Order: sequence, then structure tokens, then C-alpha cells
Amino acid sequence: MNFEHLIAINDPGNPLLVSLTRQQVWDGLQHRVDNPLPFLPGLESCTLLGRDDECLLRELDFGAARIRDRVTMSVLEWVRFDIEPSAHHAGGSLTIRIEEPEPERLFLRFTYGTTFAASASEEDRAYAEYIKSAYQQSDIDCVRIIRTLAAEGNCQ
Repeated sequence: MNFEHLIAINDPGNPLLVSLTRQQVWDGLQHRVDNPLPFLPGLESCTLLGRDDECLLRELDFGAARIRDRVTMSVLEWVRFDIEPSAHHAGGSLTIRIEEPEPERLFLRFTYGTTFAASASEEDRAYAEYIKSAYQQSDIDCVRIIRTLAAEGNCQ
């Protein structure tokens, strides 16, 4: 199952939405890479296993499950998380891309690739919709955390 969605970061027509710079959004995404605990409910710890110029390898400890992921990125453009298949997780990917279709309009596009197969059964369709809803809520929370970090001065 693959799916994607957009979350508006800046909307010049909405005075209630505090605008962030591309750098602030990027810094917030880097916080998610370097310290994912506030971004992933249930995560107990994150251990950096390796890092080079192109990617980093992490182990995420959720208590009963340990998951390894590989993080790659293009500065100020996108970050991608590839989860290695294991006994605890079937694997998958998440790419978060910063999009700016016009000046001062920023969006984050969240693109998921999962191993969950699309099925015609009603039960599987309901489960797929549940997964999508959970991921969308997690992504809304991600943006909320980035906004909080920026408001606290933790993003340039």
C-alpha cells in the first residue's frame, strides 16, 4: 500500500497560521532525525549505529520491538526513512518532502510505501484506512512539534 498527503506549513491567507521559513522546517525535520523520541509515541530510545555523508543508521527501541532504519536526506529538500524488514516489522518507507509551489507557501508532503498489500476485502480496506488515518495523525503531530520547536527558538 502506497499513499501520500500534504500538510500546509504556511498559508498567507490564514492569519492564524504562524509562518515558518524553509530553514525552520528543515531544522525541525533534523530534530526528528537526531532525536525522534518526541515524534514517535512509544519510542523508548534511539541508538545511532552509523553515520556518513549520505545516510545514518539507527536502532529504535519501542520496548517489545527494536526496529532499524536508514535515514537519507537532501538538505532543505527531503528526508527519507527506510525501515529494515525484521521479525518485528515488515519494513517500509516514509519520505517527507518540503514543497514550495510559490513564495511563502510551504507544505510538507508525506509519502509512505508499506508492505501491506492492497486487497479487495472489506476488512483489509478498513484496516488500510485505519493505517492511513494513524499516519496522518502522526504527521499532524510532527508538524505541531516542529512549530513548537520553532516557537521555542530551537529552529533557525
